[in-house]
Amino acid sequence: MRIVDASSPTSPAIRAANDIPADATPMMAQYLEIRGQTGEALLFYRMGDFYELFFDDAVKASAALDITLTKRGKHAGADIPMCGVPFHSYETYLARLIRAGFSVAICEQTEEPAEAKKRGSKSVVRREIVRLVTPGTITEESLLEAREENFLGALAIMGNGEAALAAADISTGELTVRPTSLESFAVDFATLPFAELVAPEIDEADPAWRKALESVKRTSRLTYSPPSSFDSRAGERRLLCAFKIAHSDAFGAFSRADFAAIGGLLAYIEMTQVGRIPALRPPKRAKSGANMLIDAATAASLEIVRAQSGAREGSLLSCVDRTLTGPGARLLARRLSSPLTDPDAINARLDSVEFFVGERRLAEDLRAVLRATPDMARALSRLSLSRGGPRDLGAVRDGLARARTISEHIARFDLNAEMACAESALEARASSGFSALLRLLTESLAGELPMLTREGGFIAKGFDPGLDAAISLRDESRRVIAGLEAQYRQATGVKALKIRHNNVLGYFVETPPSSGDILLSGENASLFIHRQTLASAVRFTTGELADLDARIARARDEALAREAEIFADLSAAILERSEDIAAAADAVAAIDVALSFAAIAVDENYVRPRIDASLAFNVTRGRHPVVEAAARRTGGEKFIANDCRLGDEHASKLWLVTGPNMAGKSTFLRQNALIAVLAQSGGYVPADAAHIGVADRVFSRVGAADDIARGRSTFMVEMIETAAILHQSSERSLVVLDEIGRGTSTFDGMSIAWAAVEHLHDKSRCRGLFATHFHELTALSERLPRLENVSMRVKEFKGDVIFLHEVGRGPADRSYGVAVARLAGLPDAVIARAGELLRRLESEGARAGVHDELPLFAAAPSAAGEKPVEAPGRLEQAMTDINPDALSPREALETLYRLKSLLETD
Repeated sequence: MRIVDASSPTSPAIRAANDIPADATPMMAQYLEIRGQTGEALLFYRMGDFYELFFDDAVKASAALDITLTKRGKHAGADIPMCGVPFHSYETYLARLIRAGFSVAICEQTEEPAEAKKRGSKSVVRREIVRLVTPGTITEESLLEAREENFLGALAIMGNGEAALAAADISTGELTVRPTSLESFAVDFATLPFAELVAPEIDEADPAWRKALESVKRTSRLTYSPPSSFDSRAGERRLLCAFKIAHSDAFGAFSRADFAAIGGLLAYIEMTQVGRIPALRPPKRAKSGANMLIDAATAASLEIVRAQSGAREGSLLSCVDRTLTGPGARLLARRLSSPLTDPDAINARLDSVEFFVGERRLAEDLRAVLRATPDMARALSRLSLSRGGPRDLGAVRDGLARARTISEHIARFDLNAEMACAESALEARASSGFSALLRLLTESLAGELPMLTREGGFIAKGFDPGLDAAISLRDESRRVIAGLEAQYRQATGVKALKIRHNNVLGYFVETPPSSGDILLSGENASLFIHRQTLASAVRFTTGELADLDARIARARDEALAREAEIFADLSAAILERSEDIAAAADAVAAIDVALSFAAIAVDENYVRPRIDASLAFNVTRGRHPVVEAAARRTGGEKFIANDCRLGDEHASKLWLVTGPNMAGKSTFLRQNALIAVLAQSGGYVPADAAHIGVADRVFSRVGAADDIARGRSTFMVEMIETAAILHQSSERSLVVLDEIGRGTSTFDGMSIAWAAVEHLHDKSRCRGLFATHFHELTALSERLPRLENVSMRVKEFKGDVIFLHEVGRGPADRSYGVAVARLAGLPDAVIARAGELLRRLESEGARAGVHDELPLFAAAPSAAGEKPVEAPGRLEQAMTDINPDALSPREALETLYRLKSLLETD
């Protein structure tokens, strides 16, 4: 999508205003003028109880929503396509359109029809665009995932090559900025779940940045904005204005690129929210090197927050998530996606987990409180945008009450630094506390709260005398009406007479058609005034009833108006404390995450890792968290734990892992990378013990995938990702690579894998696990001192292969490919033929001295001086190929004759 300056002579708004035909109806003229302001966004045009769409918007929306496309009137001699969605349930349709890739401009009626009539009988009700809904600017609870963040980003690119990436989740108010560059942009962008990125229109002369930005479209909406939106000086002014401060120094040191990115972000928010800015937190500048970097390929390979299918189920997050609140779930996902690199900060988080592991009773009490704790951060954001309702007030009230309860629970204990800070934030001890605000909300709000302010009934009885008087008058008048109904029945003798109400007639008397004449005759004729005759009823009014109707309507309107005033006052009281409330919400989330890590540590027997600044990576009996949980859930085999010892003074830094497919190489590689992520996120790990020197980055290239849309084969994707690892890994990185070089010829692939191992060992000097089928690479351990051979153990029993899933010292001697093929269910004839060809190839290779990939069913190379194994004869080979269990009696007899014939001919 592109944002266009509406004041430009060539903008759609100016063109549309100029193109409105003279014979257009007033309503259509208004529509066309407003539609010209929305650019590529669809226009939801409010018409009474519906949002209606016209022209191409209607065609697109009806197809995306699968709703009826009809027509209304004509324009330039042609029918006008039209469709609509009900106002009361529009959010469901809006969510579907946003997911389908559309942006939607919401146009509301901003005056009552009575006001419009004062300007003339043909005057159209005034309408205005009140917001532009895009993927990154959603705030509605029904449109957001409670347990997922929804970030809007803005990228500023300066002329000197400097760049910055700003990010805001306007549903919670979080605001951050970080330096970036062309080289690091992909990794920086992967640190947060961006729903949308706003970027300046890139000149054709800068193809590198254009290519980098186009890659954003694979996961997020990309919106181009005029370069003027990213002026650094204007950006600084927007920041000062948004936070009502005089100097930006109050937030710390920011570069010109930072101001430009924040300015572009705020400009877009202000444009989409039509001048309103949500309750944003003071901006935080991400420190370079403070977090473990995990690029998008590695995050996908390790399935950290989503599985390969795109679902959360099967990911590391789904496995360890025991959080009970939306904010807690969002914080956990953030920590797993962007772990820390400072040992002190990591150990502070681990101290919190250890505290709750040791205080089981307290942990259970707190988890019971958290189950009933609402999402204060998102309620606060909706209130700041005038998009909140009574339930948002209730969310703040209940959230502050739960925060107080949590504080009372943990204040009795000797707390570590993180929990002490959280406890202070729960009660806003650094300021005036929440007692006065909590008392105000508790006294003012009713127990049951409606969704919308206009529904009324959300202010507690006794809080406001004026409101109570209006409600009393309304309710008393209704009781009088009930008495009137009985009085009219007695006076007319019509037992079926009832007093009813609708929005057109107000209150009216209704009788069956057979009794209508009774009310129109005799003395009744002077009392009852005929209003309407229907097939099923006759309707009347009376002077007394009309007077009561007017009194009830006035009382109702007064009550709703007064409740709206009180709602505004309560919202203002909350927004005055927005910063403290946001801090309390953060504290609740941090406690929830610590409790979640503690719960899984207790339930799944995880241990606290030792974290320091060394280069060690020592894991004793480590386990893959997701695979272990899946095996337990399905009643499968017990997970086999394995050690991994890299990088300390007594261990190699690089392990070369060989062994057959299905033996567990990929699982072993991934489990150690996930243990590093978990540990540096501040969680316990699935192992008997772990000592981890912090890693600055984790790289993973495990599994095969192609990128058809971008014209990349599986091998090309593999090479691109491997190139990034080789260029960017350092001594403090952790690298796991699986089967590099598979997608090309044997010697090409082996050469690439060989050179990659040497680079990781000599240049990167990183800690790493490198899995391969190229047996020749095992010889590298003789000349690369920090390389060690390990292998996945296999046992043969009566011709069958048993995968032990154990990691042992030394290289594998075979890969058991034919055995794996038999387990996969290939036809017996194919298996037999494969075995025959394998023996022939191995025999020819041995005679020619050819060294190829690890032999599929060959023994390890003979030691010097041993007698070489002769190739089997035809009879022996035929005997080996027989599977007695698969033969019918007749086939067995025929086989016996064939063997006898071979014996005689040999």
